[in-house]
Amino acid sequence: MPLETQGTALAPDLHLPPPFSALRLRELGDAFEQAIALAPERGAGLLVHVGRFDLAEFALVLEPEEPLRQARRAFYAGMVGLIDALAATAQPETSLNIEWPDAIYVNLGLVGGGRLAWPRGVGEDEVPPWLVFGAMIRTALAPGTEPGANPNVTALDEEGFADTLSSHVVESFARNFMVAVDSWHESGFSAVARQYLERLPLDKGARRDIDDNGDLLIRRMASTQVERRELVAKLKQPGWYDAKSKGPF
Repeated sequence: MPLETQGTALAPDLHLPPPFSALRLRELGDAFEQAIALAPERGAGLLVHVGRFDLAEFALVLEPEEPLRQARRAFYAGMVGLIDALAATAQPETSLNIEWPDAIYVNLGLVGGGRLAWPRGVGEDEVPPWLVFGAMIRTALAPGTEPGANPNVTALDEEGFADTLSSHVVESFARNFMVAVDSWHESGFSAVARQYLERLPLDKGARRDIDDNGDLLIRRMASTQVERRELVAKLKQPGWYDAKSKGPF
């Protein structure tokens, strides 16, 4: 198991809202897997992060109050918090988009995305004891990588972000996630869905909605058919994540 740092030793690194407690892993740690392992014991608010200069990697434990089929919609609140965190320090006119459901692109280049885990064996109509939202954002290209060599891949420092420190990305996520959750509580999930859907690439002639179970629904002009894209299948195989390198493609 990677060495950890926690408690007051983390104070100089992260400044988080009161609901969160931080646990830092060394560079070879896996924040997502560690959060999953600790979720039953530590509970909601645990935010595990990895100390790296080139990647903001973190995972947050949640304790939903809804059945699993609806609780997975917390993933969208996580994605809103994540992309809003990037928007806070992006240069004017920077293009920030989500490729449904989980990949984040800056100026058409992939920088990372989000993931969601839930306990095995929990039924769709049962309230899960925990969920884990995990994310990775590439803050700098790997050493030896030629800028522009792959136009489909980029990093925050390549796109002129005012702040590319991984710790600051995590802090900003925490604040923006709380804003998204507050919006959900005050105005219903539709408020979160609207913010999320605004970040999808424009699809003229299509109306997009998020179903109660998290599926994406697409209705096109001059058609009575509703196209359904299933969230669960996509969450099981994140499209932006390279299992071999354990990071964004």
